[in-house]
Amino acid sequence: MNAFLTHGGRLDEACTRFGGDPGDWLDLSTGINPCPWPGAETIRADWRALPDVRALRQLEEAAAAHFGADPALCCAVPGSEAGLRALGRILDLPARHVPLTYGTYAQAFAPARQGHAGPSALIVTNPNNPDGRLYPREDLVFTLGRQQQAVGWLIADEAFADCHPEASVADLVANGRNLAVTRSFGKFFGLAGVRLGFVLAPEALLREIRQLQGDWPVCAAALAFGAEAYGDAHWIAQTQAALPERAARLDAVLARHGLRPTGTCPLFRLATAPDAADLFASLARAQILTRPFADYPRLLRFGLPANDAELARLDAALASWPAGG
Repeated sequence: MNAFLTHGGRLDEACTRFGGDPGDWLDLSTGINPCPWPGAETIRADWRALPDVRALRQLEEAAAAHFGADPALCCAVPGSEAGLRALGRILDLPARHVPLTYGTYAQAFAPARQGHAGPSALIVTNPNNPDGRLYPREDLVFTLGRQQQAVGWLIADEAFADCHPEASVADLVANGRNLAVTRSFGKFFGLAGVRLGFVLAPEALLREIRQLQGDWPVCAAALAFGAEAYGDAHWIAQTQAALPERAARLDAVLARHGLRPTGTCPLFRLATAPDAADLFASLARAQILTRPFADYPRLLRFGLPANDAELARLDAALASWPAGG
């Protein structure tokens, strides 16, 4: 199990342990949209030239417009994880966060010890991964006020916020306000391999991030795909409407087999099982990859199947699970 506890997408490890080729597997181990933005099939990135500075600015402007944020406070990074690590290095503050969330936080920030009296960073993942908990925007606004008063920072990791734009605080990022927001491109748009994310923060902080990254922070494909995708309002609206309906069908399948799905984010569901390790192995023998968690033996996360055929395949595999419904 150890190889699968860090993050999803370990198909190479799954093939080694359980057999088959990657194409045989149904990968439900991530929260990445399995129905990606279709424009990537037709756009051809120019790999011959260095990424263009003007194209980078156009990408950041398109992304900021989608986030409802000031484009001057938006910086492209090679994945939101890279942005979080840069924030940890530059702010150099101890941080607090809920226990069951991204392992990156513990790697990028020193933990704030109990009784710590100095400034600190509070990291809120909204919606949280893996439990899908969604914090209301007004709660974050209140929390920001408390952090500002304590000369600390609020870092809102909005990797899945494209599914919940009403909860985002990206529009509140401003100079003089101790708020940073990270966003991911690959999850909602289903193009994780592009490695594109954004940091929204005051200008002084962004200058340090840009200096840390150098002149070419993201590749030509990220520039080409990102600007076009963020401008595709029709696909975005259509996807935001369709994802909850598909998640509800996944909920029904999980519940039918005695699993209790939780969370509001439609790209994944966290399920409680009597023995998650046993269920993980049972599904893996059917070449379906899910996401287990260290220290949480009753939890298993399911990504969203791409279509009815994949959902039916999961349904059949769960029916053969000895502890199933």
